[in-house]
Amino acid sequence: MPLDGIRALKDGTREGPVVDYSMGHSEILTRLSRLCGIAPEWHDIWGNRHEVSPETKKALLAAMGVRVGSEAEIADLLREREERPWRRVLPPVLVLREGSSPVEIPISLPPLKAGDAFDWVLTLEDDRQETGRFIAEDLPVREEREIGGSTFTRRAFPLPLVPPAGYHAFHLTASSGDPDLAGDMRLIAAPSSCFRPGALEGTGRVWGPAFQLYGVRSRQNWGIGDFGDLGDAVEFWAKQGAGLVGLNPLHSLFPHAPAHASPYSPSSRLFLNVWYIDVDSIPEFAESETARKLVNAPAFKARLADLRRLDLVDYEKVAASKKEVLEVLYAYFRKTHLRWDDARGRAFRNFQNSQGKALRLHALFEAIQEHFHREDPSVSGWPDWPEEYRDPGAPEVAAFALKQIKRVEFYEYLQWQADLQLGEAARRARDAGMGIGVYRDLAVSIDGRGAEAWANQRTYALGASVGAPPDDFNLKGQDWALPPMVPDRLREAGYAPFIATLRRNMRHAGALRIDHVMGLMRLFWIPEGANPADGAYVHYPIEEMLGILALESRRNGCLVIGEDLGTVPDAVRAALGPMGVLSTRLFYFERSWDGSFKPPGEYPAQAAVAVSTHDLPTLSGWWQGVDLMLRAQLNLFPSDEIRDPQIAERGLDRGRILAALEREGLLPPGVGLDPAGVPEITPDLTAGIHAYVARTPARAMLVQPEDLLGRPEQANLPGTTEEHPNWQRKLPSDLEDWAGDPRLLRTAEALRRERP
Repeated sequence: MPLDGIRALKDGTREGPVVDYSMGHSEILTRLSRLCGIAPEWHDIWGNRHEVSPETKKALLAAMGVRVGSEAEIADLLREREERPWRRVLPPVLVLREGSSPVEIPISLPPLKAGDAFDWVLTLEDDRQETGRFIAEDLPVREEREIGGSTFTRRAFPLPLVPPAGYHAFHLTASSGDPDLAGDMRLIAAPSSCFRPGALEGTGRVWGPAFQLYGVRSRQNWGIGDFGDLGDAVEFWAKQGAGLVGLNPLHSLFPHAPAHASPYSPSSRLFLNVWYIDVDSIPEFAESETARKLVNAPAFKARLADLRRLDLVDYEKVAASKKEVLEVLYAYFRKTHLRWDDARGRAFRNFQNSQGKALRLHALFEAIQEHFHREDPSVSGWPDWPEEYRDPGAPEVAAFALKQIKRVEFYEYLQWQADLQLGEAARRARDAGMGIGVYRDLAVSIDGRGAEAWANQRTYALGASVGAPPDDFNLKGQDWALPPMVPDRLREAGYAPFIATLRRNMRHAGALRIDHVMGLMRLFWIPEGANPADGAYVHYPIEEMLGILALESRRNGCLVIGEDLGTVPDAVRAALGPMGVLSTRLFYFERSWDGSFKPPGEYPAQAAVAVSTHDLPTLSGWWQGVDLMLRAQLNLFPSDEIRDPQIAERGLDRGRILAALEREGLLPPGVGLDPAGVPEITPDLTAGIHAYVARTPARAMLVQPEDLLGRPEQANLPGTTEEHPNWQRKLPSDLEDWAGDPRLLRTAEALRRERP
């Protein structure tokens, strides 16, 4: 119930007045939209106000499962939505934050007889139970509402204990046995803030590289960076003084379509990309003579050598090569370890049990998709399957799982190997002395045609997508083609999908970066088939979600970093700050009022800083204006009038960087203040810029190897798909050569000096 629809009572409580449902169509639609989280307007990055159209409101409501029609139907929906929380005894979930004492549980009740009693049971996470009874009329009334001629009251039950941090269950029944006066609620007790590692205590600061794992070259991998490379990389960077290693999202993509390569458009955020498996390191490889003969055959070795030489990852050929050998290893594993139920076979069964139903559904999806894609290559995901397979609970799906159990377990085996290898890389980071270690990245959502959408169809608004309104770098706005979670359904599920997503991505991680962290408060929804400018913001219960984030962060010993770039409401940073979530700050964007670059001392301490990111120009590309030329070639500027000032401003910014470095005594010898004398960025200038950023009090600093190695092309160019080789570029040098590369070592030395 919106706060403006509740009237205060004399004793400080509030009463909901009877709502006039005969109000105008537009007002009813707006009120219903607000109730579902849809904001009636939004402001772009330049401060312009945009009113959300009725068509957009209706389309987004439909995507949420609220299908509106006539004015009378909208009024009925509004009435039902406003009355729903009053007609249920308990809300679906209550998130308590540390310090919330006494604990009050809201209980909504119809008119009762004097002396009506209720029994309650609180089942704690460890299965201990607390019980009690209360008389309803003894509880204070917080709110009232007239519904159908009856007065419903919302009363506050003071729980006589403060539950420990965790996930608990609260059950309420009427002593009369009336089923309409019974309810269940998930009670989540959360800490006040997220985990902070010892390396950041006091004035502690760390730095480390942030790279795209697929782009790591080595003389051992199969044409794509893998978890073995990750382990070697963390040891190299630890020797340079790094305290963390940041990665692109490692989410599961689409094995049947390896060219679907964007790590930010995953099939599932709950599982891993199996093409990152280091095949040679799987124990079965050492045991299987068949596998070793296959890989050591001259033709196969030549194929791998060709894949390593390419500057772009050839996902199709990499996947084909890995899958061919993984099939052999899995067959060997079934014939030996599973057949004889030895220790390794039991370890796999334990992994299956620990991952539960989610793993089985994920593997089922991949096996079913593989089956139908083999029959018809145009089948790209579950919406293309025969209708009887689109429901995970359908008998046809169960029959498929039974008949194709070996194939389903093949995909579970791959997830097991990926999990083991990521865990081993994380262990190597800890053993090397990294204060944080592996830093994982959580995409904002999933591909609607993938495994997670199939398994959790009610959770997602499959008729809408997440995006962003126009801004300086994406003047036409962005549509990321990712369905958002529906706020109401998320709460009804007790936040289980959100909890699972956090928990799986904090596994083996010392830090988790949450992409587009503003999504904890609001996401920009775009109706299917519409332009980004026709979208609207949809709000989420940020306080409850932050409580869960803090709980999972503490339980997993995982620092949280929020990517809060772009259009960020003040309320988001105000909420994240006390939680201990690090903000993201980029050198490119941190400016004073006159456009000059902020001095290092003016950066916030509670932040993770970097020069650039995967979605922005590399340092070399920015300096040379490669990104501006590319965006012009690809028609990403709406007009020349918008493009030309940005080109002129870039020239000024090069001079501003040189002036900022001179102010800090970091301008390399022989470099003047005239940017015309520096046509290309040099390794010394690169080291100076990174030293400048390293001087900030920010707790964490990320460094892109692309910047240190002088690569002009960025990993991803937002607004493009096939026009630009996104998520394919490799680093220019092999991992084995990093220890002797003066470009890397020079900047690492500067960073050790500035933040030892």
